Amino acid sequence: MTTSDLPTERGSASERVYRVVKEQILACQMAPGTSINEGRLAELMEVSKTPVREALAILAHEGFVDVLPRQGYRVRELALDDVQEIFQMLLLLEPAAARLAAEHASADQLRTLVHLAEEPSGEDPEEFRTFVIRNREFHARLAEAGGNARLAATLTHTLEELQRLYLSGLELRTAVADHGGQHKDLIAALLKGNHHQAHDIAVRHIESSRVRVMEALFAAMSVPGGAGVKLNIGSRAKHPQ
Repeated sequence: MTTSDLPTERGSASERVYRVVKEQILACQMAPGTSINEGRLAELMEVSKTPVREALAILAHEGFVDVLPRQGYRVRELALDDVQEIFQMLLLLEPAAARLAAEHASADQLRTLVHLAEEPSGEDPEEFRTFVIRNREFHARLAEAGGNARLAATLTHTLEELQRLYLSGLELRTAVADHGGQHKDLIAALLKGNHHQAHDIAVRHIESSRVRVMEALFAAMSVPGGAGVKLNIGSRAKHPQ
């Protein structure tokens, strides 16, 4: 199920609700565990409940929202198991995407990647947020440049989950700051068409990020109340169907 499955007669309203809510979830403006009231959301979006219900059904299918029987909806929490699985998926997908991009990326696609491969510009929270979003875009465009649409779609979804993790409240500024230099190394390999080097750089990048994230997670676990982290860092609960 995707946004293309939304009914055409209400497609514009449903898609608008879907885009707004999803971006708020990915930016952690709707934090993990936040309850979503269908009626209140319909009022805020100035639509009926039907397009809201349709949009939330798509988000539930994508794994960003839980449907709570007779209660409503809730932004799905991220648990330690989810974090581990996100990095397992990245290790499976992104090195392959980088290798394919080195072999198939067009000049226009390479120019776009060069433009997106910038380092964080400062310590301001909004600048950090902007960089995290651009980082997702960089890796999504890298996947598209490889020419495998199925790989790109699966990796893009995983990158969306990674963005939510980076903005969850964990102390990850140092880890994210490393991305700028790693992007430049990857760009250099792509420009040379060196698919072996691109693959290996992607592996090192993901492993480095995984280590930094796990360090931040365990540091948060040692602080009472999780230091404001918008994340369930215990074991994964069963998600309602």
